[in-house]
Amino acid sequence: MGELRHNIPAVILTSHHAASSILTAIHDSNVFWFLETPVKLELLEPLLDRAISYYRLLTESSSVLSSLAVIPGLVGRSPLMEEVFTLIRQVARRSVSVLISGESGTGKEMVARQIHALSPQAEQPFIAINCAAIPDSLIESELFGYEKGAFTGANQRRKGYFEQANGGMLFLDEIGDMPLTMQARLLRVLEERKVRRLGGNTDQPIDVRVVAATNRILEEATRDNQFREDLFYRLSVFHIHLPPLRERLMDVPVIAEYLIQNLNKKHGTRVTGIDPEVAEVFQHYSWPGNVRELRNVLERALIVAVQGSIERRHVQLKLEHSVARGSRTVSASGANASQEVPFKAGHSLAEIERAYIQLTLEHTKQNRRRAAEMLGISIRTLHNRIAEDRARSPESAWHSPRPRG
Repeated sequence: MGELRHNIPAVILTSHHAASSILTAIHDSNVFWFLETPVKLELLEPLLDRAISYYRLLTESSSVLSSLAVIPGLVGRSPLMEEVFTLIRQVARRSVSVLISGESGTGKEMVARQIHALSPQAEQPFIAINCAAIPDSLIESELFGYEKGAFTGANQRRKGYFEQANGGMLFLDEIGDMPLTMQARLLRVLEERKVRRLGGNTDQPIDVRVVAATNRILEEATRDNQFREDLFYRLSVFHIHLPPLRERLMDVPVIAEYLIQNLNKKHGTRVTGIDPEVAEVFQHYSWPGNVRELRNVLERALIVAVQGSIERRHVQLKLEHSVARGSRTVSASGANASQEVPFKAGHSLAEIERAYIQLTLEHTKQNRRRAAEMLGISIRTLHNRIAEDRARSPESAWHSPRPRG
């Protein structure tokens, strides 16, 4: 088969049904689908329509993605993500520790990989480990290595992750789950820039950039003595917070386009996009699993649909995870669940603002940085609003009217 240029989808006409070779051609080239001859016009017309839609998806998605403030693997046009992209570019070439916070599924490891890719050490090793997945009894030997005979079963010397990442980056995911005893050891390594293998008596110098990530609020963990405060400050020289998908629903359509493109390549499918009804469902779903959940939902739907648009029957979502939009709540089925008005008449805008800020702080468990991001204001503005309200009425600060109705 000759080379098909410019990503133009083609339809194969075959005189006999050679399923295996045809499907291989579909998976490995720009072939969109096949038809047996003689061609039935009632099948050709809708197939060509889908092929045209598929081509538009490829060209329009490429155009949209090129216009976004996008870093490979991370997609978004919302102000929250534009700020994340800016922070990544700012810190990538600086030799400082970075702490990435965010819920599971928001893409923390992807951020770490992009920091490494944009850094002067991009050609050096990138080692990623999940601190929560390593048993407490093994984490010391995994991080720092061991000498032969250090313990039963240590039949030879082994370099730990720090030495393996020497010259590059070590990504410590779920750092909040590291045992306190290991936190003290990690702090010492970060300060002295050398490690001692388990069972050894000499120190090994290292040059490793450490980037850590957590889905916990480490400020609270330090107050509860579950995380060392000195280690927290050492790791969070530069902080990047990844917002959950429910706080940037405007990014869902472009993320979906990006994922469909990549999943089509992975599975050899020819899905052209999502049906308007599905788009409406996606815009009113809270995405508790974040971008990871969106990818899983799309992957299943794409495998079921094979080609054409992803329709409601192809999508599986937990119906209880819906979010309020304006004056209504829309469930994952797309139907109006209930009419809701958050405040009744009779309160001033200032009172409503105070109450909404209070609710947001309660939702984020008093994490002011996250609250400010949800409210769409700077952390300084949030501090000022709180201070102004307390100055006006110190005895009743934050006893604002609660939502009713």
